[in-house]
Amino acid sequence: MTKTLASLLLICIFFIGCNSQQTSQTDKTDKSENSGNSGKAGNQPEKQKKISKRDYSITKTNSYNDIFFDSLVLENFIAERKIPDSLSRRMRSFYNARNYQFAWLSSNGLSEQALAFWNLHNYDTYEGDTSLKDKILQRKMDDLITDSNFTVKATDKSMISTELALTEHFIRYSLNNYEKAYLKRKEMERFIPLKKVEVLTLADSLLNKKHKDNKYFDEVNKAYKELKDQLSIYVDIANSGGWAQINIDPKKLKKGTSSSSTAILKKRLLITNDLIGKDSSLVFDDTLLTAIKHAQQRFGYNPNGILSSALIKDLNVPVMQRIEQLLINLNRMRWMPQEPDGKLILVNIPEFELHFLDGKNKVFDMNVVVGKEGHNTMMFTGKLSTIVFSPYWNVPPSIVKKEIMPKIAANRNYLASQNMEVTGNEGGLPIIRQKPGEKNSLGKVKFLFPNSFNIYFHDTPAKSLFSQDKRAYSHGCIRLSEPLKMAKTLLKDNSQWPEDKIVEAMNSGNEQFVQIKDPIPVFITYYTAWVDENGLLNFRDDIYKRDASVAGKMFVK
Repeated sequence: MTKTLASLLLICIFFIGCNSQQTSQTDKTDKSENSGNSGKAGNQPEKQKKISKRDYSITKTNSYNDIFFDSLVLENFIAERKIPDSLSRRMRSFYNARNYQFAWLSSNGLSEQALAFWNLHNYDTYEGDTSLKDKILQRKMDDLITDSNFTVKATDKSMISTELALTEHFIRYSLNNYEKAYLKRKEMERFIPLKKVEVLTLADSLLNKKHKDNKYFDEVNKAYKELKDQLSIYVDIANSGGWAQINIDPKKLKKGTSSSSTAILKKRLLITNDLIGKDSSLVFDDTLLTAIKHAQQRFGYNPNGILSSALIKDLNVPVMQRIEQLLINLNRMRWMPQEPDGKLILVNIPEFELHFLDGKNKVFDMNVVVGKEGHNTMMFTGKLSTIVFSPYWNVPPSIVKKEIMPKIAANRNYLASQNMEVTGNEGGLPIIRQKPGEKNSLGKVKFLFPNSFNIYFHDTPAKSLFSQDKRAYSHGCIRLSEPLKMAKTLLKDNSQWPEDKIVEAMNSGNEQFVQIKDPIPVFITYYTAWVDENGLLNFRDDIYKRDASVAGKMFVK
């Protein structure tokens, strides 16, 4: 990810209870209830417009999410919460459009849109929008996000309450943060997919039909527009037959050699504009070398011009799957906070990269290590507020139980050998921490942005991992390749912390906390496709299988 994607992220904000024979209170109001736009929910009269009709064509077979609720449940929620009419009409319209299918929850947990919106919601509350604060919903969402194994049933009153509360907050957020008449009701209802669609049908609809959302995406969002332009290119490729699979041995292709495999590779790279010109010769020449480097950049490899099996695997991903990937990431681009005024730290998990920005200026990029599968780094928004020099590492209970205790059983001197100590006991497990020093797993400094997931930036003694192309190895926290650079940048305007004092504190062995005068927003994101500042379409591996999960819900297979 580079400046263009960062600019996008700075600019943009992304049991069946009733059947067709059942008439609910909501259905009776379809013809009489109206909806419009207002600056604040419930504060001023709205222009009267009909709410969306209930879409009975959406069923459990073709729906985006797989559970539904009775429309009367919504009416009870509205009555109990005393939700104003201007907001309740929009809630009815929202669920009519999806036939009372859950929007934020599916049977196996929170949807991607729920995680993305809650990220956005939290950022806005950090910025002082007290109307969105809800302690009960905050606690519930924190619990659900940290518990990856929960299931949802339509009969669970707590889950239904969470679902409807999220919708109420989503509509309030939309009304509070878009200028009057900027975000239309129907566009708001399409922020979360309604049902499975053929891939090319959805792409064609986005590319060729006039949508109101052009105003708040294409016209103001360069990176969204650039990715959508790439979608058009890939749809054209699909309509022309796509590309053939490359079945070649990369070890046999080197500069100066001549073979039919070279011509096959050139043809494939030409289709996606990695190869310039129409060279179809059998010779591995400088043109092909440049094309391979170009492709390596786009897929996140070291651009050394050496063909690898991994690159061939990426080139062999079918064009239809790439179109799905583009559509999924275009959807994600709808769910990021608006532009902060000053500094911003952005981490894109699949890219294994951190970007430090100051307004529209890039301060630096930095390689990072993120959580391995099963220890996923969470997507969320926070504010970096504290630097801790020579930190202790308070070992999480899960690591104590699964990793430390077996090692203690095998070696009674294990804790001493790792410079660790026991400081107490809780729930039958010892509370263990690692002292500051060369062996400390957090290295010489950590950077805190308070959150419910115990995730932070930190140094590490395992430096060799940063030279690898794929860097998912941690237990969830984010390891920095250049922690001194981060500390110097954060304390640049603090005359009490020159570089020599920072270095001294990092090596002192005495834990020391330093507060950042103006905490800096941190966005943890998950983009597997974007267009960079050089106009290159980048793809990355779906390391946490998020794309695969969304694709199964979003597209007709």
